[in-house]
Amino acid sequence: MQLPDLDELLARTHIVTLPLVTRFRGVDAREAAIIRGTQAWSEFSPFLEYEDAEAANWLRAALEFGFDASLPRCSDGEVWVNATVPAVETSKLDSVLARFDGCRTAKIKVAERGQVLADDVARVRGVRQRLGADARLRIDANGGWSVDEAVRALRSLSRFDLEYAEQPCSTALELVELRGRLAGEGIAVPIAADESIRKAEDPLEVARLGAADVIVVKMQPLGGVRRAAEIVRATGLPATVSSALDSSVGIAMGAQLVAALPEPRHDAGLGTASLLADDVVAEPLRPRAGRIPLAPVTIDEAALDRLASPAPRQDWWRARISRCHALLAASAWPRPEVGLRARGPTGPSRRAAP
Repeated sequence: MQLPDLDELLARTHIVTLPLVTRFRGVDAREAAIIRGTQAWSEFSPFLEYEDAEAANWLRAALEFGFDASLPRCSDGEVWVNATVPAVETSKLDSVLARFDGCRTAKIKVAERGQVLADDVARVRGVRQRLGADARLRIDANGGWSVDEAVRALRSLSRFDLEYAEQPCSTALELVELRGRLAGEGIAVPIAADESIRKAEDPLEVARLGAADVIVVKMQPLGGVRRAAEIVRATGLPATVSSALDSSVGIAMGAQLVAALPEPRHDAGLGTASLLADDVVAEPLRPRAGRIPLAPVTIDEAALDRLASPAPRQDWWRARISRCHALLAASAWPRPEVGLRARGPTGPSRRAAP
């Protein structure tokens, strides 16, 4: 495919602000660019603090999904998803979990600034009590712990039979050290890498170093369905497909990545439309019986108008798209190669995820 013309791209773009039902990652609303592609609606929604070089990957993903007629798409079937529990107090757990109908897996945010380990333990215990012994619980620290803090935290949290701990420390080398120390203490908590994949110059480093048991892949930050699927295959590690607090448009994009991956699959982190108080589609992709459909979404034109961002934010996002478009025009288009070196880990032996 050709890189779409910038003027045409901007004419096809709607900038929206989506309110959240609860504060998440320090924000009360999510801004996004919703793009009417020639093949499908797509989303460009890098977080506000991301520099243009990183945000350009998100635009690459939006253009691939929205404009590439050769991209395989699956319209039949469903995807199992997890509930996502923000770092809320335990009194709010019932209302949060009620928005994730039938989910058999829950991802629980931990290591929140201003909170302590006792808050995390209480939150994870509360989710386990509410979902029962058969539920799969995973935690996500977003790189918020040092290695010492992670060992101490996982020593306490392992009693809740965790599926894995996502990005407990910020760097791949810290994850390697952590896995070694956990093994030495007999703490059976598998480690998943998220930021060490999507924010890394070399997304395969975690596999070569033996830094993770599982990788978490997000289609937008990794530059599209094809490149994200290539990264999963190249690492040889089991993968969880997740979202970045997308609208239902972005969730539908992520679901196509799930469909492109082989079995077995971890339940996807694609239930986060349940954290939105409003959405841009006629039927938001909130989980029903723990799943979301692979069928294409239908845009609610009235919602695009209702949720339109104020003029200054419109201008900010359109300028951002213009800068990212220029970066793509100057780079390898339609997509960069993954850049394989040695396939698979060369560090400590990996423990299988349960």
